[in-house]
Amino acid sequence: MSKMMQQYRSNSYLFGGNAPYIEELYESYLDNPGSVADNWRAYFDAMQHVPAVDGSDKPDVGHASVIASFAERAKHGPIRTISASADAEMGRKRVAATQLIAAYRYLGSRWANLDPLQRQERAVLPELEPSFYGFTDADMDIVFNISNTYFGTETATLRDLLNSLRDTYCRSIGTEYMYISDPTEKRWMQERLESTRSAPVFTAEKKKHILDRLTAAEGLERYLHTRYVGQKRFSLEGGESFIVSLDETIQRAGEKGIQEIVIGMAHRGRLNVLVNTLGKMPQELFAEFEGKHADDLPAGDVKYHQGFSSDITSPGGPVHLSLAFNPSHLEIVNPVVEGSVKARMERRGDADGSQVLPILVHGDAAFAGQGVVMETLNLAQTRGYGTGGTVHIVINNQIGFTTSDPRDSRSTLYCSDVVKMIEAPVLHVNGDDPEAVVYATQIALDYRIEFKKDIVVDIICFRKLGHNEQDTPALTQPLMYKKIGQHPGTRKLYADKLVAQGTIGTDDGDAMVKAFRDAMDAGKHTIDPVITNFKSKYAVDWLPFLNRKWTDAADTSVPVTELKRLAARITTVPENFKVHALVEKVLNDRAAMGRGELNLDWGMGEHLAYASLVSSGYAIRLTGQDAGRGTFVHRHAVLHDQNRERWDAGSYIPLQNVSDQQAPFKVIDSVLSEEAVLGFEYGYSTAEPNTLTIWEAQFGDFANGAQVVIDQFISSGEVKWGRASGLVMMLPHGYEGQGPEHSSARLERYLQLCADNNMQVVQPTTAAQIFHLLRRQMIRLFRKPLVIMTPKSLLRNKDAGSPLSDFTKGSFQTVIGEVDDKIDPKKVKRVIACSGKVYYDLVNARKERGQTDVAIIRLEQLYPFPHKAFAAELKQFPNFNELVWTQDEPQNQGAWLQIQHNIFENLDEGQKLAYAGRPASASPAVGYYDKHYAQQKALLDTAFSKLKGFVLTK
Repeated sequence: MSKMMQQYRSNSYLFGGNAPYIEELYESYLDNPGSVADNWRAYFDAMQHVPAVDGSDKPDVGHASVIASFAERAKHGPIRTISASADAEMGRKRVAATQLIAAYRYLGSRWANLDPLQRQERAVLPELEPSFYGFTDADMDIVFNISNTYFGTETATLRDLLNSLRDTYCRSIGTEYMYISDPTEKRWMQERLESTRSAPVFTAEKKKHILDRLTAAEGLERYLHTRYVGQKRFSLEGGESFIVSLDETIQRAGEKGIQEIVIGMAHRGRLNVLVNTLGKMPQELFAEFEGKHADDLPAGDVKYHQGFSSDITSPGGPVHLSLAFNPSHLEIVNPVVEGSVKARMERRGDADGSQVLPILVHGDAAFAGQGVVMETLNLAQTRGYGTGGTVHIVINNQIGFTTSDPRDSRSTLYCSDVVKMIEAPVLHVNGDDPEAVVYATQIALDYRIEFKKDIVVDIICFRKLGHNEQDTPALTQPLMYKKIGQHPGTRKLYADKLVAQGTIGTDDGDAMVKAFRDAMDAGKHTIDPVITNFKSKYAVDWLPFLNRKWTDAADTSVPVTELKRLAARITTVPENFKVHALVEKVLNDRAAMGRGELNLDWGMGEHLAYASLVSSGYAIRLTGQDAGRGTFVHRHAVLHDQNRERWDAGSYIPLQNVSDQQAPFKVIDSVLSEEAVLGFEYGYSTAEPNTLTIWEAQFGDFANGAQVVIDQFISSGEVKWGRASGLVMMLPHGYEGQGPEHSSARLERYLQLCADNNMQVVQPTTAAQIFHLLRRQMIRLFRKPLVIMTPKSLLRNKDAGSPLSDFTKGSFQTVIGEVDDKIDPKKVKRVIACSGKVYYDLVNARKERGQTDVAIIRLEQLYPFPHKAFAAELKQFPNFNELVWTQDEPQNQGAWLQIQHNIFENLDEGQKLAYAGRPASASPAVGYYDKHYAQQKALLDTAFSKLKGFVLTK
């Protein structure tokens, strides 16, 4: 025991004759913490972190152990009977000192020097003043033992403690972490900050490197500003320390074993990152400013949306960097990045993110304002979506888009407060102190690596120019921009500081500026460590899938012996595994289907597609809010032992047990999110072409919540950025009288987005069709998004079943012609074309009417429109003169308006085209069942009755 501790124990009011009194207080505290005075409650709270009497690391937390501790400690040193009032007062001051430490940990960021413009007055926080706890000037030299409550020193005077707290929590770094529930993480943060007083110690070389990165960041912006006057670039000026932070994150990550980094960011500073971090050649950027573009992209995109990849050196070896393409929807790139990272992790066998790191860069207003931020954060610690923690960097220019008053841009104190939902720590840092920015970045990266959790570096800076270079921000923020106009720039401030320190010479800073400008004039790299001709063994070769001519054909059949083997494997459960009685019946029926004794239903067709793919080496990732069971209880991909809880190893996945050398099959019940989860799956699919990546909406209508992902990435990513994706969207769709939010997957929206062979939109109607369709998606050597309007009532409709022989031959049929042998093709006067469930309604209606002069054909693929197959089916009926398109959806929705020109194109002269379906409607479906039934009857009547209303004649 140290002399200091002996002295503390011998003089403390906790020992000697006061021990019984303390014991009585402690008993009261255990019964009801509110029954004792605040200072005693704070002390007993702190006792939870005091080492045990036996010298172990285990704290004294139990009643008996604390009582024993008091008794044991009373034996040490002289036990003195002193004035009760004097001893109690000293005890109160010790508790007050502990409370002061806690106050700075909780509230110190409110007093931190964070604003480079010094516009905000310091908040009035009495809790950070010693007087709040009863201290006076006379107490400033009292020595307190703080070894168990504060890092860095065992004892300190009140004066030194206060200075240390203010240095640690109130200078250029303000931290928030006390809401973390894990005491280990919390103590880690305290030790990192308090042991150094949040003050980094850098070598002269490190400081010169920081200045070099600041020079590059500022130099690029000024060069572009003079060379391309008035062109949009979303300048980083005022936030140049961000480049320093990003550089530090990458280099330190490489040093600690990270081999791949995926970065997502919006516009602000993006061009700077491309050139000064990823090493894009300046002349390539200049060419984009001058209007040159890639000839191989049908649409292309603006320069500040572009992505890029490169390999750079780090102290730990090569690091592959990928900057994700990003549309103007700002934070929507967040889940896309996380999905891409997840795919890369799994390819490497990196279970916890030790090799792959996501970095997300935010603007202050978007970080606080966009819901996809919260949705993505909510994925962070889930099993199917966790990526081992993300480093978030906020370029906080304090103005957002056009408002400088936080009351107009958010309802929280800080723009980063949303991350508190997952207890992510936040390090706010003054952008004018680049060394503090680097230090905060180091802490953030180390925390992420240590705990595999998210953390935020909030760089408080300013925006020198407007939202874009054509704005005049002084129109709305006149006083703010007066201060910005007087600001010399972060690079200048730091260069002057290094000159004053003697770290660099008087002219060295200007020499750096000139060297950078010379490099820009020459169009050379602005960073040295870019590696050329390096290829990781984990890189994916997309070349086999690119520049392929569209084809519908693919041999997706499977030999009957293999189908029967697979069927047996996916209907077998382990011994002593008790499935639910309803599931047992499903498995028994599926086993019979696999033997060819029953027609295969939709669920079995889907399962056999998965089983045959994983058995052939294609991995599968199936996610959705109820993907394991299936929203309509048709899938049962995950079986649950009725004698054990799910989290107690009580589940079994047959599709993970189809063969000894199979590819992985993963099925994940996602969080209740559409936008972030679909964005995640899209990102995953762009990084892994050899996995069948599927997202299933609970109801097709729910994809409305992810429309940004569909519009900005899935439908247009290839024509804008050349990013291929084989993502599958399963959208339950069908009019069964379940109202406006449970009927339509908004088929018309997807068809409206179709062009340039950008994606596939299909509506299969049989079990064999879904089998061949899913297999086709992987077997064909190209990757296009696939949107499937999956059924609901057809899942159990026996007419939609298929014999086993349909799986052993053929392929996906884009059009299915008339299948009733009783229909004589030569007598057909009318052809009804349709898609989806309504086909079965039409067949039943025809049978009831006894009409034999009407043929019904199914359009299973709506885009790309199968002209050749459709025309071939029409030719089967040489005497028809009327074609009626019939659909469940209202006339202004569904496929009608999007495909009528394709249908019309395939008619011969004199033939007529008409519509049968629900009338146009503002709602996708009616909510009253009797009205639904009446509409359904009317559309069937119209399909078979004399043509009326809108009719097109060829």
